[in-house]
Amino acid sequence: MSKYWSDLVKQLEPYTPGEQPQVSDITKLNTNENPFGPSPSVIKAIRAQLTDDLHLYPPPESDQLKTTIADYFALQPSQIFLGNGSDEVLAHVFNGLLRKDLPLLFPDITYSFYPVFCALYDIQFEKIPLTNDLCIDVNDYNRGNGGIIFPNPNAPTGDLLTIDAIESLLQSSAESVVVIDEAYIDFGGVSAASLINKYPNVLVVQTMSKSRSLAGMRIGYAMGSEALIEGLDRVKNSFNSYPLGHLQIAAGIAAFEDDAYFRKICEQVIENRTLLTDSLLQRGFRVLPSGGNFVFATHEERSAVEIFQHLKAENVLVRHFQQPRIEQFLRITVGTEEEIQRVIVALDRLI
Repeated sequence: MSKYWSDLVKQLEPYTPGEQPQVSDITKLNTNENPFGPSPSVIKAIRAQLTDDLHLYPPPESDQLKTTIADYFALQPSQIFLGNGSDEVLAHVFNGLLRKDLPLLFPDITYSFYPVFCALYDIQFEKIPLTNDLCIDVNDYNRGNGGIIFPNPNAPTGDLLTIDAIESLLQSSAESVVVIDEAYIDFGGVSAASLINKYPNVLVVQTMSKSRSLAGMRIGYAMGSEALIEGLDRVKNSFNSYPLGHLQIAAGIAAFEDDAYFRKICEQVIENRTLLTDSLLQRGFRVLPSGGNFVFATHEERSAVEIFQHLKAENVLVRHFQQPRIEQFLRITVGTEEEIQRVIVALDRLI
């Protein structure tokens, strides 16, 4: 701790991402990266941008990418907000839309960046417990609040809410901003983007890191009413008027334009999720239903710490959260068939 830090910095407990080893012989299933690379057209588009034009600033509003996303979701460009990954987008959402007198509501087991943002922006919050089977019940959020946020599917549990459930929440919380964090929605769910023109209080946040295989490019976006997006733009333009570079813009446009490739790899991840789930069930695991590119599993006899340490010794990385209610669960990213086989072989040496 430095004497030069502000009091705020001294109080922060930053988010801890999954381990990122710099070795080649690791089966890395701990950060929910897509096991398949981006569309070949994305690589081509990035290469086309490697010119002397990189000495120029990018378009401040990334207009072409906004238009591409808006067309895809049947929205207007004025309903799209862009940022460096969905975490930056979420930071602006917390700062610009969720600093209210009443507490922000989110699940007790969810994306662990939410309380970090609350501490950073001095936002009071209340954690709403998941049900006994680790699901979100939208009726539990029918109380006074300064906003609501949760992932759909939830992370790390994988629980997926229906559009009907989300719509009922929007109706019961009409005076609050409801943020649906859809990092994993393309692996089996239906986006709440279809509700945007009906409910001015819904904000949908997505990323191109997961289903579009662009975690290394850092592209996130939010979709909502023009009023919500204008609020985010006011915050963003007080920080950084050029959030996305030339390469990011080109990659994002190309990824959306190759819809056939996008759907193909999403379907493959869903198939591999079933393969991983079935393999774990056969070995004495309980696996929660998942709508993401990961599964959340606990073993009937072996502790999560024991399995985690054994897999790590076998050069297989998964995620363990030392957190009440889920300390006996492991989150395992859905990999390729070969990566899943390595997980199973490693587990069979222990179980």
